[in-house]
Amino acid sequence: AEYMGELNSVIMAFRLTADLIQSSPHFLNPCNELELDLRGNRIPAIENLGATRDQYDAIDLSNNEITVLEGFPLMERLTTLTLNNNRVQEISPSIGMFLPNLTDLTLTGNFLKRLGDLAPLRSLTSLLRLSLVGNPVTKDPVYRAFVVAVNPRIRVLDYCKVKAAERAQ
Repeated sequence: AEYMGELNSVIMAFRLTADLIQSSPHFLNPCNELELDLRGNRIPAIENLGATRDQYDAIDLSNNEITVLEGFPLMERLTTLTLNNNRVQEISPSIGMFLPNLTDLTLTGNFLKRLGDLAPLRSLTSLLRLSLVGNPVTKDPVYRAFVVAVNPRIRVLDYCKVKAAERAQ
């Protein structure tokens, strides 16, 4: 029983809590956005972001253990979300309802495998720039055309401008 108590306290130490949010660095980034830095905390799931009171333009959740892109409250101010090097393999179909003004999404180095995994990107109606470099799905020969068809507003995909010919496919 003592071992289980220790294990539970270790698991709790990696949760995204209001205390972690309040104690994490926040600063004006080079793009002049107020950014919350939650990198490298071994966070397994997105939760408790209501504690930010929607006061950040950018949130960096890189180098954590997040598997599903979900759990956001309504965050109207957030325009940039970075989740490099996590374990993301699923995107919530309702993500756009909670991140209505998201223009930049970086999911480099995650585990998205199938084109269907990207269908929820359709709900991100403000998305202009998306990176999925290093995800298995990028090896699919119709990957770029699929992403552009799912969300035609995307202007830059994997750091390369979307060409008119790709939109015509």
